[in-house]
Amino acid sequence: MPKSVFIAIESSLSAFLGGARVMFSELDKGDPTPEMEDRQEMVVRLEIDGIAYLFRARRKELAFTVTEKAFITELFTAFEGLFAGFSAQGYAGHFRTALLTSLTDIAVARYIRGDRKGVFWPTQSLIQLLKNLSYQRYEGSPATTGFLIYRTQLEEFLTSLEKTRYDWLDLGDDRRRISGDFFRNPLSYRFVDGYRALFVCDIRMNVKGTIRTSAPGPSDNIEQLSNRETVSLLSRAGRGAFAIYVNKASEVEIVLDSDKLLLWRKGYWGIYDPDIMHEFLAGKLEKRSIDYLVWSIYALSKARHGTVVLIAEDQTGFESLRMGSVGGRDPLSRALIRHVRGTKIGTLKRSGELSRILSSDGMTVINGKGELLDAGVIVDTSRVGELVAGGGRTTAATAASHFGPVVKVSEDGPVELFRDGRCIYRFG
Repeated sequence: MPKSVFIAIESSLSAFLGGARVMFSELDKGDPTPEMEDRQEMVVRLEIDGIAYLFRARRKELAFTVTEKAFITELFTAFEGLFAGFSAQGYAGHFRTALLTSLTDIAVARYIRGDRKGVFWPTQSLIQLLKNLSYQRYEGSPATTGFLIYRTQLEEFLTSLEKTRYDWLDLGDDRRRISGDFFRNPLSYRFVDGYRALFVCDIRMNVKGTIRTSAPGPSDNIEQLSNRETVSLLSRAGRGAFAIYVNKASEVEIVLDSDKLLLWRKGYWGIYDPDIMHEFLAGKLEKRSIDYLVWSIYALSKARHGTVVLIAEDQTGFESLRMGSVGGRDPLSRALIRHVRGTKIGTLKRSGELSRILSSDGMTVINGKGELLDAGVIVDTSRVGELVAGGGRTTAATAASHFGPVVKVSEDGPVELFRDGRCIYRFG
């Protein structure tokens, strides 16, 4: 039965791991856990009703990260626990439904609670509350809010905020624990919107107060969309602290102090792990420029702006694929591109120009030093030798990836990595 039930979650696990191939099999009695062949493989052993089973996942080119492995371990711990509760004959359908609707939620709650025992339910309750809020609208606008969960002493955290632009509002006698009717009054999520203000609570979801900024937020849109300031706050809030938001795209974001993100989008959980992008671009783009690109890509995905970015290894060869530019022969367009050509993407990010360049039509090309080579490039997609399923950006990314790694963002949010004419990883 466990193998047949695994089929219910097979596709969602593959998607969570960026399109990896996943397998589930029974082990013979006494068999040891097989060794992993390389870093592109993940192996998890579990036991159900005294029978050992093995989960394997494999990606052809990108290694699994520490975060992915830790999360999948928590997921199969939850799998074992759920199965024990639904092992009675005739309840297979109930169990498949429970897996599809709850398993990744349980894994997320277990993962973010860390090593604190006995605090699973409050964490899961907050996740469910915010998932419900993500469907809420107020006068036509999506409901947004945010919570910061500290893991140190509250006084220590508040002391660290002194002389910053954050003001503390202590709820005092009005302190309360998060419950299902927490957002019954719209003011709770209109006032604490997750952008100017956050609820502050402990790991048991007791709300202590709010922090609010009286100063304008960062001018760099990429910084705001990618939660850079939140990561700075978490560094003050104790090891294992995290923040959880409902954003303007009606998604649930969990920002970890490790600078990783868990994202609930379109009814599924995914993980945005910068380590994946670093491995994908290692040796192709300087490390600092990778950092700039990682969070610029996430910001565009969140804002639903499509883009295609080529890190050109063979600039001369790529010129043969150029069919034109979005601006054509227009002198103003050419002058604007000349203005930014040769500029480091870090400089463009700080000026606010990078997000506008990336979200413009056509392909953006940078070199291994992180310098902008061109923007608005139109690719000759007829050069793609085989049928490609997807739209114009997918075809352009496929063609360009023969000349270097390509990062593509779709207008509806997904991020894809291309190499040698193939998509090798997908998020969202």
